[in-house]
Parts: sequence; C-alpha cells; structure tokens
Amino acid sequence: MAEAHPVGFQWVMEAKRRGAKVFHVDPRFTRTSALADSYLPIRAGTDIALLGGVVRYILDNELDFREYVLSYTNAATIVSEQFSDTEDGDGFFSGFDPETSTYVQDSWQYEGNEDSSGSGHTAKERDTASGLEHESHGAQVDGDTPRDETLQHPRCVYQILKRHFARYTPEMVERVCGIPQDKFLELAQAWTQNSGRERTGMLIYSVGWTQHSVGVQYIRTGAIIQLLLGNMGRPGGGVMALRGHASIQGSTDIPTLFNLLPGYLPMPHHADHPTFDEWVDSIRHPGQKGFWGNAGSFAASLLKAYWGDAATPENDYCYGYLPRMTGDHGTYQQVLNMIDGKIKGYFLLGQNPAVGSAHGRAQRLGMANLDWLVVRDLFMIESATFWQNGPEVATGEIVPEECRTEVFFLPAASHVEKEGTFTQTQRLLQWREKAVEPPGDARSELWFFYHLGRKLREKLADSKLPRDRALLDLAWDYPTHGPNVEPSAEAVLREINGYDVATGRPLSSFAEARADGSTAIGCWIYTGVYADGVNQAARRKSRHEQDWVAAEWGWAWPANRRILYNRASADPDGNPWSERKRYVWWDAEKGEWTGHDVPDFEKTKPPSYRPPPGASGTEGIAGDDPFIMQGDGKGWLYAPSGVLDGPLPTHYEPVESPVRNPLYGQQANPTRKMYAHPVNSVNPSPPEEHSQVFPYVFTVSRLTEHHTAGGMSRTVSPLAELQPEMFVEVSPELAVERGLDHLGWAHLVSGRAVIEAKVLVTDRLTPLRVEDRIIHQVWLPYHFGFEGLVTGDSANDLFGISLDPNVLIQESKVGTCDVRAGRRPTGPALLDLVADYQRRAGIDPGHNAPAVTTDSEGRDRGAS
Repeated sequence: MAEAHPVGFQWVMEAKRRGAKVFHVDPRFTRTSALADSYLPIRAGTDIALLGGVVRYILDNELDFREYVLSYTNAATIVSEQFSDTEDGDGFFSGFDPETSTYVQDSWQYEGNEDSSGSGHTAKERDTASGLEHESHGAQVDGDTPRDETLQHPRCVYQILKRHFARYTPEMVERVCGIPQDKFLELAQAWTQNSGRERTGMLIYSVGWTQHSVGVQYIRTGAIIQLLLGNMGRPGGGVMALRGHASIQGSTDIPTLFNLLPGYLPMPHHADHPTFDEWVDSIRHPGQKGFWGNAGSFAASLLKAYWGDAATPENDYCYGYLPRMTGDHGTYQQVLNMIDGKIKGYFLLGQNPAVGSAHGRAQRLGMANLDWLVVRDLFMIESATFWQNGPEVATGEIVPEECRTEVFFLPAASHVEKEGTFTQTQRLLQWREKAVEPPGDARSELWFFYHLGRKLREKLADSKLPRDRALLDLAWDYPTHGPNVEPSAEAVLREINGYDVATGRPLSSFAEARADGSTAIGCWIYTGVYADGVNQAARRKSRHEQDWVAAEWGWAWPANRRILYNRASADPDGNPWSERKRYVWWDAEKGEWTGHDVPDFEKTKPPSYRPPPGASGTEGIAGDDPFIMQGDGKGWLYAPSGVLDGPLPTHYEPVESPVRNPLYGQQANPTRKMYAHPVNSVNPSPPEEHSQVFPYVFTVSRLTEHHTAGGMSRTVSPLAELQPEMFVEVSPELAVERGLDHLGWAHLVSGRAVIEAKVLVTDRLTPLRVEDRIIHQVWLPYHFGFEGLVTGDSANDLFGISLDPNVLIQESKVGTCDVRAGRRPTGPALLDLVADYQRRAGIDPGHNAPAVTTDSEGRDRGAS
C-alpha cells in the first residue's frame, strides 16, 4: 500500500500513530513492510492457507464475536445432509463433474433447499463469469432456512466451518506458506484481539489478490474472518480493496465488463432470458427476500434511460434491443479468437494489452490478425506499434510489410483535460473539473463515443432494417458546448442519477424507481448523486466544518452511505454495540434508524420486526437482518450457491507451482478456466513430470514511480529517470545458486517466453522452507515495454492464460520459471530456447495441466 497507494497509506500511518498495529503479508519486503509493526513473508499463491489458519485459530479458541455471529451470519443455518467437504473428498466438494470440471451445487444448499440451487449449467456459468453476476444480484436461497441457535448441530455452518479448517494448524501454515509459527500466531492474536463490542479491525488487500486462479476465494476467506470477528458493517472494520486506478470501482458500477449492466444488473443470456420478465425474475428470484426484489424497477428504468420514448411497457422497454451473452466474451477468449481469425476489429481505450495483459505474445499475435484496430491513448503505446516494434518482429513471427492490421491511433485527453467523476474504492464519487484544454486533436472518451454514435446514426438514418432500430431509437440527445462540441458530462451524470419522465425532476433515491416506465435511471445505485438538481459529487466541504463521517465531501453510493450494511453496527435490539463504536442505531422515541451515517436499512423498520409467513422482497427482511441484499439477510460464512469453485475456501496450489499440494491430492483449483489453444500452455507442476524444469517462483507488482504498463509514466522524464530499467530482484542465496551478478543481466524463461532484466541482489526476497525444501521466489515490476523514454522486456510475457472460474480474472501474480545468467538470445534463437524448454518440460502445443490430479481413491494422476 505504501508503494502503490502512498496517498491513502498516510492514514494507515495516522492509525499507527494512534495505536493501531499494522501487519504486512507479502512475498517481498516492501516500503509497506518497512513501516509495519510486523512483516510476514509468504509463498506467492498460498494466502488461503494463512487465512484458513486464522479462521481455525478463532474457532478453536472460541474467539468469535458470538452475539454478532449468531444474529448476523448464517453460522446457525443447517446445511443439506447430502453435502460432503474437501476434507472427505481429498480436495473436492460434493457434486463435482469431472467431464466438465464444474460443480452441481444442489448438495451445497441449506437443508430442504436442495432443489432450488439453480445449478446444473455450471460450465455455462463459468463461461459467463456468473460468480460476478451473483455478486450483483445475490445467489438464490430460500429465506426460510432451518437453524440451530446453539451451534451444536453437526451440519450447522459453524460446525462445518470448524471441521473444514481443522487441518489449517500453525504447523500447516508454516509448511505451506513458509511463515514461521511464531509470526503467524502474532498475527492471529492481534487480529482476534480487535473484535467485540469495543474494537474492530480492517483487512486491506491490493487488487492483485484477485489475480489468482482462486482469487475470489482469497477474498471470501478474508470476509469469513471479518464476519467471525464482527468487523463488517462497523466503523474501523470491513474489507478494503485497493484499486489499481482512480476509478476501477466506477468501471464496474457502470461497467466495462461483458456480463454486467449498470448497477450490477446481469447481462441477459440468449438461452435463459428470452423475455424481459424471465430476465428480471432471474435477478429477483420471486419469493426470495431482500432488496433485489425491486429488480424490475431498476431494470425498466435502465432501459428507459437507454431508449427513452421508444421504451414502453408494451414492448418490454425495448428489452429486445439489449445484447445477449452466448458464452465466454472475456478478453482472453477474445484474443484467442483474434488469433483464430474470428474477430475483425477491436477498440482499445485506456489499456495496453501488448505489454499489460497476461501472455503478451498471444496479445500481439492476436492484434496482428485483425482487419482494423482503433487505439485511443495519450501516447504511442505498444499496442499501437506492436506490428512495427514488437518482439515478434525480431523473431520473424510478425512481418511489418505483411501484417494485415490497419491501426488507427486517436489521441486521447488525460484526466486533467476533461470533466467528470471518479468513483474510488470506498464507492465515493468525486467530481473533477477540467484543468486545461486537451492539446491538438486529443479528445475525451465522452466526446469520442458521443460523436461516433452520432455519425453511425446519421449513416443509418434511412435504414428500414430491424437490426438497426436499437441504434436509431437510442436516447442520444446530450447537450454540447465549446468549439469542440463536447457533450455535457453533467447532463450524463443527471441521466445516470435518474429522473421522473413526466416532469424531468431528478430523483433523490433509488426507492423512487418504478417498473412502469415513469422513471429513467442510468445506474440505480447512483441515484441521489444529482438530487435536487445539484451535482452532489462536486461537494468539497472541509473536514473542519463537518463531523468525522464527512457526508458532504463528494457522494457515496448508495444513498450517500459511507459504510455498507451499517445496521450491523448496532446490536440486534438496535442499540450501539458500545459508545466507542456508536455509528447507526434505533431511536425508539422517533421510531426510526438514525446515526452518524445514512442507515443501510429501512428507516422505520424496528429491530423487533419479524416478517409474516411467506413474505418476500423487502418485507421478508427481519428487523435484525443487516445484510439486506442477501437472500436470507445474513452474512455468509458458508456460500450455499453463487461461488462456482466451492462453498468454502480451500487451499489449492497455483496453476504453476514447484510444490505438491500439502493438504489435498487435488493440486490446483479443479474448476479453473483453461484454454486449450496452440499458443497457450501451462508449465508442468507436481504430480506431472518435469516440473523441475521451471524450479523458481516469480511474482510481480508495481513501483511508486511507474503506473501499470507504463504508458503514462515511462514517457515522463523524471519518472523514467527514477526507474530507468527493467530489473529482477533475487535473494543473495539464489544469486549464488544461479551465478547472478548484482547489476548484471539475467534472463527468465517460461514455457511461453524469455525476458531479460538487470539483477538486483537483495534481502527483500526471503528463501522459504516449504515441505522440507527451499523455495526461491523472484520479483519483477510489470511496467516495462518497448516504447517510451525507457524500455525493457515485459514481465507479463512470462504468464500463460489460466483464469479464476467465478470472474474470469487471470492468474498473473504467480508463475514458475527458470533463471539464467546473462542476456537472452535474440531473433529465431529466442524461439529455439523456448522450444528447448518446452521439449524438456514435455509441453505440447496447448498443454494444460490436468484438471483432476487424484483418482477416486486419492492416488496421484500424472499428465493426461
């Protein structure tokens, strides 16, 4: 955090000054480690083993915040007797289908709900990243579930949790992660001490935590700990995801993702959602309780914002115009489709896959097989010049004179050259004014898409084809200003906020959304950001002029609420857990919820409210159910559905690992998304043969001086001067083992590529003892490429393509490689070196490690 988010890290230092204890877990000793109270070196890709050890420590010592856990989580809920755990299945839960490497989730359900999982098409769910969709609308569960309030029933979640994490002992943590037991126990004791009525603790992770084949389960494990300790929905608690950009949160709220629509409404699937009602019912799950019962209002209002007067109840608000998913439309499937000639054209805005995405060679070969490519950026980045300057030109794989791709480079305005909002990780929208005019022909994204849409509509104006109506019927009437005819960003924000169709009045709350076409809302969770016709995101009231929650600095979704699920900051009776942690509470005299923040609960619903039999939607939420978006109103320690690779986090080795899984016969996540394609391969791992060909672990992260793939920072001379070269950090022990000289050259080899880097011999990398052997890890920055003031090989070239099954994010924080002294070969000799390693490692074109690595009796399976 100190390295990648130094502005935010100042508040960690302020908390430390006030007495907070700071722990840092990372494969490498960093600037954060230097400022933490305690640093824990960890083998990359083993975080679930560490966090699972903390869960076991809490449960074995009964250190959970029992009153919170019993009332606000599903700890007491009883699970189906059909369920069997990984502890019984050597790394597999019940319901695994080896033919598709997916789970049927019926046996994971709460007792009596085995037929309501909605499972059975999990291969399709993986292709459409439905885990991310479930994040949006909640997995289906029956609101009436059997519970044992004593937590003694052997199939209640609490007891299942205890059995599942029983083997995650301090000894096992040391054996898997390489973390000494005393360091682990220091962390576990400090974390659990920040629990209860008087204290809370926060978990902060970097966005790289998601970039693993079990990334979703990393975050699930962290959430389990925070729920057990009563740290969710309370001040000073929570799980904070540090984003890699200023508005990554904004680009998921109003998404740049293939399977979501604004406000986390899932994109419809062509086979499952032929009608508007079937689509809406798949979101709200008729009969289920929770606020997603209002999905019809959110969906109709969104389509009304898109198509205006053309969207009517009679035509289902132009639902027929919405695109449909047909399978995997993610970025990695797309690049393989480019290589196969299935995609003709591509737009690139604000990304640089030639060096910024996993498997850089595949990215470049894919873009070299397009008819046309549009690149909008501040500088001439690698994704615009790959056909001319990329590594494949030197190897002869791309011949500039024969490359078929016509590249259009359009200069883009930077963030200081346009107006609009950022939405950061706290869900806070902050308006930015335009500081300077963009130079020359540089334009904003808003300008580009507005005028692109305008020109396309002009060209199709006389079309009678039904396929063109979706474009021609769009509500595309934004006011413009200035010599460049720039669309008004405030007008767009007003539409995102939503308005009453009849009067044009901006809406104040998403509760005003209607399903009858009388409201238009571009993103329902943002409703209120333009309340009363005022740009609430532009507020800048000083902290000295308001209380510590600072509700008048910017605007947070939803409803300017600063902590989600803050009903949990009060006890079941509605009283603050303590005066010290007073945040939101029930005012019995006024008959309403009140506090320092906007209550995340129905304002007048008392704590004593109990839903009548059969109640659904918001009516089904009890007065002491704080997690109002969940189907049972509880925080989920155990996920009966919605997570494709298991109801509980389980340690699997990374897809590429030099170590056999110490916990289970199953080596890696058996449900991970793999791509069997000639350009893509995976280095062998145990129990496959030849894993010793790639004996070292490499991991990557960022530097303060550079930004992501370096497109902005490597073109800025002071930053380029501060970090002028690609380098690799190695331990002194590894330097001796491989004959590496400090400030000399080394090259790293994977089954996909070879890259070179200057050597930095440093104690920041700690050799770890794992399974009675020493594991060496090396570290690389991922900021370099072949354009800019300073250049270097791209670390991302080393990675292959293996994805988390829930959200289709690549595993790009850990891989295996060999490390050799000296500079890499060039030209065809580089390909020969990779081919030699592939031959020695037994890698055939499109090689993937077998999904299943144990048979029914738990014996190892070799390569299949």
